[in-house]
Amino acid sequence: MGLRQRVLSHIGLVPNPVSRATREATSRLRGAQVTVSVCPYCAVGCSQLVYSKGGRIIDIEGNYASPINGGTLCPKGAATFGLIHSPLRVTQVLYRAPHAECWEVRPLAWAMERIAQLVKATRDAHFEERDAHGVPVHRTLAIGHLGGATLDNEENYLIKKLFTAGLGIVAVENQARI
Repeated sequence: MGLRQRVLSHIGLVPNPVSRATREATSRLRGAQVTVSVCPYCAVGCSQLVYSKGGRIIDIEGNYASPINGGTLCPKGAATFGLIHSPLRVTQVLYRAPHAECWEVRPLAWAMERIAQLVKATRDAHFEERDAHGVPVHRTLAIGHLGGATLDNEENYLIKKLFTAGLGIVAVENQARI
């Protein structure tokens, strides 16, 4: 503040436009841990900055250092924070038994084991060593896999190897190409 403004302010002609509380205010992101992440929606792979304090996410914004999105996010990407903190978000495993009318809460370990057992049973029941002409095929047509667009190349490579060479699944696709 210059001398003229100080004099005018002192005699009450020019009020100070900045209060002490405003001068002392800081960003709510100050001191937050920043983690670089990828938007969970489409195949573009926009980079996001996830700010957290005390293990709780407090903000998500576009990453200005990203050559993909340069800090911008589409409306869905910009709403990621709301998705995470929505009271409607399902955060536990829900299971509905065949012909049941209601959902049950189950442990994640139970769900993972159940999925593994059902995949193995389906593969074993429908695995073909040879096709109708006697040609070796080592496949199952009873299971398919659709991956999410936010999987990186390494994850897609492992999925492709496990599901095709390991389990014999033919229908392996990624959402990014659909």
